[in-house]
Amino acid sequence: MYRVFIAEDDEGIARALENHLKKWGLDVRCADDFRNVTGEFAEFSPHIVLLDISLPFYNGFYWCTEIRKLSNVPIVFISSASDNMNIVMAMNMGGDDFIAKPFDLSVLMAKVQALLRRTYDFGGTVGLMEHRGAALNTSDAALTYNGEKIDLTKNEYRILQLLMENKGKIVSRESLMNRLWQTDSYVDENTLTVNVTRLRKKLDSAGLENFITTKVGMGYIIE
Repeated sequence: MYRVFIAEDDEGIARALENHLKKWGLDVRCADDFRNVTGEFAEFSPHIVLLDISLPFYNGFYWCTEIRKLSNVPIVFISSASDNMNIVMAMNMGGDDFIAKPFDLSVLMAKVQALLRRTYDFGGTVGLMEHRGAALNTSDAALTYNGEKIDLTKNEYRILQLLMENKGKIVSRESLMNRLWQTDSYVDENTLTVNVTRLRKKLDSAGLENFITTKVGMGYIIE
């Protein structure tokens, strides 16, 4: 099921969009916290975004730029400010389409379906995991926090991916070693410790202190 994220502060328009899209079998979430649109976006990991320009605190152009730091997901601007300047800005900021208000819901649905087909018939699925504001994009193995990209080695990425996939659960050292080296051959456990230590130092330096917790004798957890 495709997921649609709507950032629209007009409650009536947002709910009308939500109800219409759900009738077509889409999973829909409307933004609740307009100070934290990217956080809600990352948590939901949508396949497409419907984004108003005039929003509280920060406008849609700002949020489009922030989302583009995390993902190439299709973004459709919906706005009554449909003059040429705003349309050009929307496209230059990373938008994929612009629909002027008031709009016909059937036209909007047709555009959404076309973008979904064009993007995911060829591009695969979205893979975005979020915790404490850090977003791990599995399509390009990139970790982003506070708008900054944190470079990870292949092993660091695999460790973080498995831990975030099991957020709230303890992941054993054996599971991590199997994910990293995918072999039945003996691998010195100290090698895993070294990789986890390096990853923690990178996370700490980026401001993500205590992101990974050690459970002595059991493994590691992201809580």
